[in-house]
Amino acid sequence: MRNLVEETSQFSKLRGIFFPIYAYELKKIVPLACILFFSLFNHYCLKNIKDSLVVTAVGAEAIAFIKLFLVPPAAILFMLVYTKVSDRLKNEHLYYATLGSFVSFFVLFVLVLYPLKNYVCPSADSITRLQTQFPSCGLAFALIGVWPYALFFIFAELWSTFILSLSFWQFMNQITELQEAKRIYGVLLLLGQGAVTISGGVGFIASNIREKVSCADPWQITLYWLIGSVTVTSILSMCIYHWIYRHVLTDKRFYNKPELPGFHVKDKKKSSLWNSLKVVVRSHYVRLLIFLVFCYSVCDNILENFWKHAVKVIYPNINDYNSFMSAYTFIYGILSMGVVLITGYIFRRFQWGVGAMLTPMVVLVGGVCLFLSFLGEQFLSGSVGMVVGIQTTIVYVGLITLVLDKGFKMSFFDMSKEMAFIPLDDELKVKGKAITDVFGYRFGKSFGSGLQVILLSLVSALSGVKATYESIAIYAFVVFLTCATVWVISVFRLNRKIQRSRELS
Repeated sequence: MRNLVEETSQFSKLRGIFFPIYAYELKKIVPLACILFFSLFNHYCLKNIKDSLVVTAVGAEAIAFIKLFLVPPAAILFMLVYTKVSDRLKNEHLYYATLGSFVSFFVLFVLVLYPLKNYVCPSADSITRLQTQFPSCGLAFALIGVWPYALFFIFAELWSTFILSLSFWQFMNQITELQEAKRIYGVLLLLGQGAVTISGGVGFIASNIREKVSCADPWQITLYWLIGSVTVTSILSMCIYHWIYRHVLTDKRFYNKPELPGFHVKDKKKSSLWNSLKVVVRSHYVRLLIFLVFCYSVCDNILENFWKHAVKVIYPNINDYNSFMSAYTFIYGILSMGVVLITGYIFRRFQWGVGAMLTPMVVLVGGVCLFLSFLGEQFLSGSVGMVVGIQTTIVYVGLITLVLDKGFKMSFFDMSKEMAFIPLDDELKVKGKAITDVFGYRFGKSFGSGLQVILLSLVSALSGVKATYESIAIYAFVVFLTCATVWVISVFRLNRKIQRSRELS
């Protein structure tokens, strides 16, 4: 701690809080911030596209179904391939292969699958007949009817895991020391968060392009612009990544280890996914990190799906829906930048647990407000006008809740999680992060989605009528409160371990 105080004391008071970076460090910070900026820009463009495609075509219930039955198997398959390929490729080439694979699919979607959707998808009549014959499988048949949308959703959903977490942040943790991370991670997040706001603005403009062009399908023009932006920024990211390996990691001021990260492929220790799991689960420290990520994912998934259901009621048109979601992204991008301004200072000024506890507190309070709005609808919906007013209230209460949720997640939660990996040894740092990000996030979202699917099915079976999100709100609320409590407990226990390890060191 003394070293950190000595470092930051060399800056003015304001610079020490908001920008504790030396001039020579800009050679490292700027290119890394650019990669983070482009990765986040693409993430939020893809996130809004996937939700717009699936929610307007099938309904918000489809998100829960995809995250339960489709995303986890895809994540495991991707993880197996990623593990095998990582044993054979240098880290630099692994990044190009991973990013290139994702971008190739998105280009294929916008140039082939979407324009030919009427030819590659089953007809609406055949899907309707199947739903009539097998009503319990209606949601699955609806997704089969728009299977390119479901496939796009899977790839977009896995972008954050394989591009942001495994490719970018794992690379950052390999080339950064813990004390350095306290100074630069907050600055990196601040520079990167501008991408969230810009992606919202770009999405809003692209979604409203129908007012300026005469086209039978304005959404296709929107996709051309958005996927084109994703492709260009991804190519730029690869170029910058190449430059970092050639000009930053060869500079002893920034990387003073005998080998570049993951440079000697033959020396990599190959292990199966099962062996990696066994190594990770033996560590109580990593298990707490997995609990932390898992509980956040469950809480976030429940809140987000309930809110998107309400948004779809107000904005059923796909361009209107994407326009609203882009505006939402723009708003929380602005908030995230404001929160990130103080994130680094909070972690330098106070112990790790203080910064890590802020996100669960914000999510807990916001979630309670959102669920109370849903529950209030059941008692106050006396007329059509009242229902519309309540739905609008839910949308904007949820907007505030999710803006705060995402804003604090992208700042305090992400920074606390990444910092927690740095003290680990190299094996746990790589394998523990991979398992935490893939299984913690993916299975957390799948658990939240599975819960919603089960509740909707049970309530439908018991009541004899199709269940809605309003009818399962009370049960989901109980699960939300339980996960939020476990999240808080995990932060307390992990903070004690971090403080104990610092005292020993």
